[in-house]
Amino acid sequence: MQIPAIGYGIRYEFGIFDQAIRDGWQVEITDKWLRYGNPWEIPRPEIAYPVGFGGQTHAVQDAAGRLRVTWTPESVVRGVAYDTPILGYGVNTVNLLRLWQAQATESFDFQAFNLGDYYGAVNEKIVSENITKVLYPNDEQLGGKQLRLQQQYFFASCSLRDLIRIFRQRALTLDQLADKFAIQLNDTHPSIAIAEMMRLLVDEYEMAWEPAWETTRRVFAYTNHTLMPEALETWSLELFRRMLPRHLEIIFEINRRFLDQVRAGWPGDEARVARMSLIDERGGRSVRMAHLACVGSYAVNGVAELHSDLLKREVLHDFYELEPDKFHNVTNGVTPRRFVVLSNPRLARLIERAIGPGWITDLDELRLLEPFAEDAGFRSEWREVKHAAKQDLAALVAARTSVAADPNSLFDVQAKRIHEYKRQHLNVLHIITQYLRLKDNPAAHITPRTYIFGGKAAPGYVMAKLIIKLVNAVAEVVNADADVGGRLRVAFMPDFNVMTAQQVYPAADLSEQISTAGKEASGTGNMKFSLNGALTIGTLDGANIEIRRAVGPENFFCFGLTAEEVADWKTRGYDPSSICRDNAELRRVLDRVADGTFSGGDTVLFRPLLDDLLHRDPFLVLADYAAYVACQEEVSRAYQDHEHWSRMSILNVSRMGRFSSDRSIRDYCRDIWHTQAVPIQV
Repeated sequence: MQIPAIGYGIRYEFGIFDQAIRDGWQVEITDKWLRYGNPWEIPRPEIAYPVGFGGQTHAVQDAAGRLRVTWTPESVVRGVAYDTPILGYGVNTVNLLRLWQAQATESFDFQAFNLGDYYGAVNEKIVSENITKVLYPNDEQLGGKQLRLQQQYFFASCSLRDLIRIFRQRALTLDQLADKFAIQLNDTHPSIAIAEMMRLLVDEYEMAWEPAWETTRRVFAYTNHTLMPEALETWSLELFRRMLPRHLEIIFEINRRFLDQVRAGWPGDEARVARMSLIDERGGRSVRMAHLACVGSYAVNGVAELHSDLLKREVLHDFYELEPDKFHNVTNGVTPRRFVVLSNPRLARLIERAIGPGWITDLDELRLLEPFAEDAGFRSEWREVKHAAKQDLAALVAARTSVAADPNSLFDVQAKRIHEYKRQHLNVLHIITQYLRLKDNPAAHITPRTYIFGGKAAPGYVMAKLIIKLVNAVAEVVNADADVGGRLRVAFMPDFNVMTAQQVYPAADLSEQISTAGKEASGTGNMKFSLNGALTIGTLDGANIEIRRAVGPENFFCFGLTAEEVADWKTRGYDPSSICRDNAELRRVLDRVADGTFSGGDTVLFRPLLDDLLHRDPFLVLADYAAYVACQEEVSRAYQDHEHWSRMSILNVSRMGRFSSDRSIRDYCRDIWHTQAVPIQV
């Protein structure tokens, strides 16, 4: 898009984790992604910044009588830059990904070494480098929470110092910062940058509070990526005070001034004041980072129409009422260069032969494919491309799981992070339903299917790990049953990542996008699958709504409660056990899980999952079960008409132009950053 930009982040030594499956369970293995080095990066040891933690603050009056605060950290680490050039496609623009690695200010204590304290000699190096050791450390324990807060502040501080350094190379004053930079906060995690910007401007550059706050509010914009409460980060005041004492003082002052504004708008409404405060006073007091991001930014956006609407109506409703013009929507997009041209070259060549190469940089040109949906010869070529991709994936599945996937069967794929709201267990309940029906009538004619799962569970997320075990337990029974005769196959692909995804998306016939309505912010897997010709079975959630509208309801398998109906069920009081009592087939499926059919007779293994479904079911799996099974029957019928299925597949691809990342960036440029392309002529 030729937009000059810098992407800032952390140079983790170890990635999230490599996933292995042992006895059906997820096992986390260290992801040593840097073990062979990284030939694309450029170390920049001359670009480094000190980052402090802990310590004390001291307030004094300067010569002009203004209050000045000095922060004396207890410990300091260095953030060192590593650069990766990011090249535009077919243009001369090269942007920059700058990642920060933590290093000790003094990596070796020579005196300690001379005294025989060999561990102490390198202790500072070890402690400092822990900050950028692991991506997403488990934050179940206090130590993990502290490390996450350290990581977030470390990379925010380095990035802002670097940005200011670049800005000051021009003959401009800091109150002009927002004229040259827009800083986009990618979800809640970097929102500490708002307090850090204030600290830099007020404490280090000695700006008065009011112009510093105006500059801060003009430069930051905030993208919210989630509706899940646990992802709207909060930090205990005790931890925050211990790690970042000066920033807590700044947040208190921001909050005091902000709540004065709220009280002026809604006199006497102390309940609203409590809801909007940056400090949650309930129970153990904590800092609400999403609130800080809203208050300190000039723009707030969600990443799909439904998501942005729910932010305004529910999650951030009070902030929307205060400043409605601040809220926007920018629906996510994906890049066709990676997820079609690179990962699905057969399809890319077929499309290019039909309509030329213009779609690669202008995805709306895929509309030119629509007439080809009525061309029998083109539909035949389309099926050949899909079949070849399925053969490739079948070979990969066999190599990694020993499951023989039949490329002639319907490839039904759910590949995404494992989470209860994404409802992989709803998918499993349908598989068991199909299996039990075949056990009742082994001669029944069904549409053969290969069910492929992929995704990682967070290391501390016990229920998600149990869902992975359930998938593999069901796979073991179904795949070995002679009554099934290979008509149903189930495989869990370990270590789903971008490299694996590039082989999965092209091969999928059916894309499972079955999250509880109102829980998925957007999703991008849904876009990648559809752009590669998979049809979607999904709820009216996240970007599914916009995909269904774009491709046509007749080319989308829709089922389940809407977000409004989900909220209404919860309000009226939802009793999942009554759903089970009223549906004999569902009751039978759950009974087979409970009686050990899929666990070698172990009746305890899946009890936590069953108890949760029958007594809580927070994501309404049982409520949507009947509609999901009925919709899957519609899928089976549709797949038997290969010509019609191919027609729907072509129309899906031809109408996906809106879901290009190029369009997303254009929306940000127009609505939020107010910037234009800067072509580079050579």
